[in-house]
Amino acid sequence: MTHLRKEDLKQEVFDLYDDYAHNRIDRRSFMEKLSVYAVGGLTVTSLMSFLMPDYKGAIQVRSDDTRLQSSFITYPSPKGGGSIKALLSKPAAATGKLGGVVVVHENRGLNPHIEDVARRAALAGFLSLAPDALTPLGGYPGSDDEGRALQSKRDRDEMLEDFIAAYTTLKNHPDCNGKVGVVGFCFGGWIANMMAVRLPELAAAVPFYGTQPSREEVARIQAPLLLHYAALDTRVNEGWPAYEAALKEEGKAYTAYVYPDTNHGFHNDTTPRYDKAAAELAWQRTVDFFRQQLT
Repeated sequence: MTHLRKEDLKQEVFDLYDDYAHNRIDRRSFMEKLSVYAVGGLTVTSLMSFLMPDYKGAIQVRSDDTRLQSSFITYPSPKGGGSIKALLSKPAAATGKLGGVVVVHENRGLNPHIEDVARRAALAGFLSLAPDALTPLGGYPGSDDEGRALQSKRDRDEMLEDFIAAYTTLKNHPDCNGKVGVVGFCFGGWIANMMAVRLPELAAAVPFYGTQPSREEVARIQAPLLLHYAALDTRVNEGWPAYEAALKEEGKAYTAYVYPDTNHGFHNDTTPRYDKAAAELAWQRTVDFFRQQLT
């Protein structure tokens, strides 16, 4: 089989990759378990290669796109990691102040995919800031495996402080209109939820398949929420019923979507978990939501 398609793989393969991508099994165990599915001409190596991110082939908005002004800055995070590196982007033709969007990466640092997403947010008409929580450890190391290993060495509450500091940096930026939202993916989804808990002045939060805050923390949320979940993501989804019940009891403003037949990571177009229709719909809903809340 020379042209592997995601339709050729059993759901258990994607579940295994999810375990590996979230450090619940190590690389050796992942390869051993994957060998069960290396049949019909498939090899473990070919399966691994198919499942891993392809950054070169999937960038939608290049770093040199002339429609954008995009550059790296550093900002202070006194309670988090000190000085944090982040990608700041805005439309090149923008006049006047823009709504701000903090873009929060997954559990592997600011990789090329999240830089791309941050540029997409800017192209949609926002001032975007995408921090790298791995900055105190040298920054994203160039591979997701190494990035996950590095990020596991940082305290997640300290990383939350880094992103809260990013909110303050963006809110006070001369090109920002003072309204700032957040969008995050996986680990970043948890960060987006927690920024809504911690920042009563946050204008909007959009967690993609993010784990949920506690029942007690929900009462502190003031920002309107747009929540995206993948139907096959049983690990994250198990916390959703209690979260939704708490949001309803507290009278919070939220809209939630569960995308049928999608896996955790469905918005990430660099891996076979990507679902084009669901990703494009979720992103359009996100952009529309930010336009409502940040302008």
